[in-house]
Amino acid sequence: MFPAVILRSLRSLKVSMRRVLLLSIVALVLFSAYHISSISSLSSLGLHWNVSKNTPEQNDDVYNANSGVDIWDWRAKRVRRAFVHAYSNYKQYASPHDELLPLSKGRRDQFGGFGVTVFDSLDTMYLMGLEKEFKEAVSVVRQTRFEIMEQYTRISVFETIIRHLGGLLSAHSLSDDSVLLQKAEELADSLEPAFETFSGLPWSSINTATRDPSGGYIGSLSEVASFQVELAYLAHKTGKKRYYKRVAKLLKTLAKTVPSHYEMLPTHLSLLNGFPTEHGFSVGGGADSGHEYLLKYYLLTAQTHNSSLELYMRGMNHMLTNLLFLSPERSLLYVTDRTDDGQASHVFEHLSCFLPGLLALGVHSLPASAFSDAPLSQGSVLARYNLSELHMSAAIGLGESCWLMYADQPSGLGPEEVSVFPPPVSHDPSSALSASSGLWIDAMERWREGGEEGVPPGVGQKDPEPDGTRRDYELRKPEYFLRPETIESMFYLWKTTGDVRWRERGWTIFEALERETRVEVGYASLTTVAESQALKFNEMPSYFLAETLKYLYLLFLNEDRIPLDMWVFNTEAHPLPIFNWTAWEKDMFGIKR
Repeated sequence: MFPAVILRSLRSLKVSMRRVLLLSIVALVLFSAYHISSISSLSSLGLHWNVSKNTPEQNDDVYNANSGVDIWDWRAKRVRRAFVHAYSNYKQYASPHDELLPLSKGRRDQFGGFGVTVFDSLDTMYLMGLEKEFKEAVSVVRQTRFEIMEQYTRISVFETIIRHLGGLLSAHSLSDDSVLLQKAEELADSLEPAFETFSGLPWSSINTATRDPSGGYIGSLSEVASFQVELAYLAHKTGKKRYYKRVAKLLKTLAKTVPSHYEMLPTHLSLLNGFPTEHGFSVGGGADSGHEYLLKYYLLTAQTHNSSLELYMRGMNHMLTNLLFLSPERSLLYVTDRTDDGQASHVFEHLSCFLPGLLALGVHSLPASAFSDAPLSQGSVLARYNLSELHMSAAIGLGESCWLMYADQPSGLGPEEVSVFPPPVSHDPSSALSASSGLWIDAMERWREGGEEGVPPGVGQKDPEPDGTRRDYELRKPEYFLRPETIESMFYLWKTTGDVRWRERGWTIFEALERETRVEVGYASLTTVAESQALKFNEMPSYFLAETLKYLYLLFLNEDRIPLDMWVFNTEAHPLPIFNWTAWEKDMFGIKR
């Protein structure tokens, strides 16, 4: 009997062992499949640093020509990795605050504490296919309340519109997530009191808790005239007239600002009546997006607002004849500003390097009639030119100069400002120097009268001056603040000309960004571009993720994710789809051409 019991027990144990073995094999297969799937999923999102070092994904720091991967898509993938490095460290050390302090692993709130980096990064994440990060960010946005609790805290109306509101509207247009449109309305309504001025030009700041606007009675052009793109799109998506009313009042005020003898919008305007408070002109800081939105509003609304186009063409034509100069040694084309007394400052700003892209976009997108029928002042020298070709020559020449501001520097990155040496002055009327004003249009006239041999003046610059022997400028502000403007223009110049050199230059800049600004927990601005491995500032602005990395990614990506004939980027690089006002909207809003 005892042996029989043992036999039965052994048989039972044998069966159990078989089951255990079978279950173990199944578990092992499932475990392996799960991790293979996870690695594949991470790879599709560009999160390759979690993969084993022996995999091809981990070893893609150096391009492998035999991998079968296109080099430009590989470069886009590298930018996506850079974005994840920046954003993941922001999430770990700074969220839900505004921005990461990368050197101290801290955070700062200077845009209301609403988490501006999240809002600014939404559409970048979506375009890069970072689905998990995008969904998590939408959850953060859903819980955000746009109320500043501190009594004396103010937020910039301009920055909030271009960063937060622009980010929400763009991410909604890409994803069709209704939460984002709902939050966009909520945010726009919290800013409403800032627009309650006689001219419709908004106050510069507001406390969204007390609803008290504040600021001086004089506003810079960029601050008071750069909201029509976002509010018009919001009006179109919601069907609510109150948003369009702000746009209509602004455009009416701007049309009055430029009488027949006043070609270009000045840098500062009165909030009381919209009239100029000075006679200075610029396309740099304080003015840039004011000019930019004239063209972009016209394009966004399917080229239907003719007064906005007219203001754009007047302003750009005035800029071509009055604000463009050639440097005396290398004939670098640069744009500067004129002060209230009419003097040119010869300061060339990094912020002005958006202009080549804007001019190229205009040539690419506008009908030929926009140039042939452009309003010109009586006796204007521009009547002798094909304006479309002139705008494009300026775009290419300026783009090359912006690139050389990078290529000239030991760091490979561009300074905040340079002072270009003014043209030499001769008091002898017979001297050849007396014919050289330094103005680009004067050089163009001499080129035209000489039979237009070769390329136009200021176009065709190729060689950097790393040793400084032929530089005809000096660094005025040597810092680099992770700015996007030069890369933005490279994106537009690539899309409009097809010249691959703009992509190659963009890649060179990205390599410099990785070499000079990448730190352990993100990226940091530089104190100077005049040396490699310079000291860094403890900051990573949100526009680095919204603009700099997005434009680089789209510059390298072979797939045309945002076709220029279907989308318009706001000044913070948030793309919005071009739309036509419906008949109902035209009637309801009182829209006229």
